[in-house]
Amino acid sequence: MRILLIEDDTILGAAVRDHIAAEGHSADWVGRLDRAREHLDAAPYDLVLLDLMLPDGRGIAFLRDLRRRGDVTPVIILTALDQISDRIEGLNAGADDYLTKPFDLAELSARLAAVARRYCGNPNPLVTLGQLEIDLATRTVLRAGRRVDLTQREWALFEALVQRPGQVISKAQLEDRLYAFGAEVESNTIEVHVSRLRKKLGAGAVETLRGMGYRLGDGR
Repeated sequence: MRILLIEDDTILGAAVRDHIAAEGHSADWVGRLDRAREHLDAAPYDLVLLDLMLPDGRGIAFLRDLRRRGDVTPVIILTALDQISDRIEGLNAGADDYLTKPFDLAELSARLAAVARRYCGNPNPLVTLGQLEIDLATRTVLRAGRRVDLTQREWALFEALVQRPGQVISKAQLEDRLYAFGAEVESNTIEVHVSRLRKKLGAGAVETLRGMGYRLGDGR
């Protein structure tokens, strides 16, 4: 996933950014709401992690404005405000989940995955594709009963396709999901990852539609 982290605490922000990046997600981190708006206007995001108390305003107002404009990007609030009234206000403003500080990074990962699955229309983390058994929650793949080890980038690319079965995802969209702003992406990076996925998961795991992009295959 491509994730926008809006957090002004430098220690926490760095920890969260490094954690989600280590799990293979593309992470962009900003500490102000005006910078967050610039990022959201410039690129598509799969999910936003939003602090409520920022130097240039309140996250609740920012979230309400997003929803008022019709932006349906999933949002998880990360905040030290832990009163029931704060939770209710955040959820009523359009948040998909609410996590109070301090929190465990493993729990954050689980909530990220759960929200992503809901938005993809299938909350079940278990997916069967031909000989492949995919567990989106534990980020594991079995092929004919044997575990297949994928790199972080390979998993991120494959997950993007699994979450959108039947849909064609362009090369540019996959690059957006896999790499943060400023990252250097070689022209054949996606093709290399797709080739490696086919070797590990089978030639039918990923379909190429020339001039259009890639689509989840039938797993054969």
